[in-house]
Amino acid sequence: MEGSDEFMKYRSPLVSRYASKEMAYNFSDRKKFTTWRKLWIYLAKAEKALGLPISEAQVVEMEGHAEDIDFAMAADEERKLRHDVMAHVHTFAHCCPAAAPIIHLGATSCYVGDNTDLIMLRDGFDILLPKLARVLDRLANFAEKYADLPTLGYTHYQPAQLTTVGKRACLWLQDLAMDMRNLQRARDDLRFRGVKGTTGTQASFLQLFQGDHDKVEDLDRMVTEMAGFKKSYLVTGQTYSRKVDIDSLSSLASLGATIHKICTDIRLLANLKEIEEPFEKEQIGSSAMPYKRNPMRAERCCSLARHLMALLSNPMQTASVQWLERTLDDSANRRISLPESFLTADIILSTLQNVTEGLVVYPKVIERHIRHELPFMATENIIMAMVKAGGNRQDCHEKIRVLSQQAAAVVKQEGGDNDLLTRVQADPYFSPILPHLDAILDPKTFIGRAPQQVARFLSEEVRPMLEPYKTKMDVKIELEL
Repeated sequence: MEGSDEFMKYRSPLVSRYASKEMAYNFSDRKKFTTWRKLWIYLAKAEKALGLPISEAQVVEMEGHAEDIDFAMAADEERKLRHDVMAHVHTFAHCCPAAAPIIHLGATSCYVGDNTDLIMLRDGFDILLPKLARVLDRLANFAEKYADLPTLGYTHYQPAQLTTVGKRACLWLQDLAMDMRNLQRARDDLRFRGVKGTTGTQASFLQLFQGDHDKVEDLDRMVTEMAGFKKSYLVTGQTYSRKVDIDSLSSLASLGATIHKICTDIRLLANLKEIEEPFEKEQIGSSAMPYKRNPMRAERCCSLARHLMALLSNPMQTASVQWLERTLDDSANRRISLPESFLTADIILSTLQNVTEGLVVYPKVIERHIRHELPFMATENIIMAMVKAGGNRQDCHEKIRVLSQQAAAVVKQEGGDNDLLTRVQADPYFSPILPHLDAILDPKTFIGRAPQQVARFLSEEVRPMLEPYKTKMDVKIELEL
């Protein structure tokens, strides 16, 4: 069957099932090998400008063939040479016969390999940052909308003092804002490997320029600028330090931890029926149970976030075993761990944006849960009101303690509703405060400064962070699966 061969071999679900086109392209062979050719062009241009015998015709010829890569020829060359960079040098030289003698002049394989990786890392961050900004924006709108909607707070997943739905969303936002700063810093800290030679000493280039150190420095600077970087690493071995990969991937793994936490919270709240992720009209929650509305998007985020966090151990171990100026046991590992980290981060951000654009809140369910727990939480307020009305604190505390335990027994042993308020209302001891009981039990009196905290946090920390991305905010996410 035509095209069926693609189903006869493993395909990474990160690409075939989930990832965005732009992130999949960022780590594609076409992006990689056209970048190699651009780097050879930058090198030739800079060497020509600094006086090496390279003609304009040679540069023009290379520029004319930057995109038309014969991948079949390159694969054939690699089978023969067992060297991917030389295979592509030969393939490029085949369509640039005039430029053939000066392609890759003075360079080592890592000139194209490492510099391309750094470009891909930078461009990967540039894809992720607006996506993260959109998630922050959607959650900020959600937090603002529900800033003063009281809800049960939970500690140890046991009912605790009230908070608000918006305030809880700010806890998520605060972690995401830390991730935003981490990703931006990791992106801005990236430098170019530049033009450093086989062990990083630039010896080959010093020889090309007949001992002229200034020209070697100029060459490094010019190529770095052409590639769009402000700085290159001043010292390298054959490769740039693999700690750079740790730095980049740790910011992504940390983002994974944040998103796992947020989506776990959403899953817990979905079980309580207080909040749900968006659910399509024809979506099936379960093949066996038609009534189910499983939080599958949040579950997907948690699943992939675990993979993202686990990937961090790869660059850690790789950096630790880079012997002296370099060893090649980094190569196969980095081919997997670098792209997969960015692809996975891309997927969970897109999925979380979709979730945050359609979060559904059920205020009546939230209110019912508050009603079940609030009488216990209000006991201190009842005691204070009784003392104000002339009662004795210790007497009142004992009365409330006894009634609370009776009400708790009804809830836990009989499965009944919390009837503490009915017991309070039936006890003549509490008659002085009965006219004020509704006010004492108003949930809005239990949320402290949550609405004010939300307003201040959004205006001072979240909105300013989103300002650079305001032109990229309108992109909506439609999940295909």
